[in-house]
Amino acid sequence: MLKQLGPLGIAGIVVLLAGIVLIASQNLLIAGGIALVLAGLGLVVKSLVTGMLRQFGMF
Repeated sequence: MLKQLGPLGIAGIVVLLAGIVLIASQNLLIAGGIALVLAGLGLVVKSLVTGMLRQFGMF
């Protein structure tokens, strides 16, 4: 699965996990943590869609 994600997808997973840790550690930083989670999720989805399009020869 990590081969399908590529470096951008792996970076997205790291950002996603960092956001979850940030939310869990401090309540004052909830807004920052949610922003990191959303950014990481966006990077993962973009990487998966790009990988899928490459497999079909469209990208």
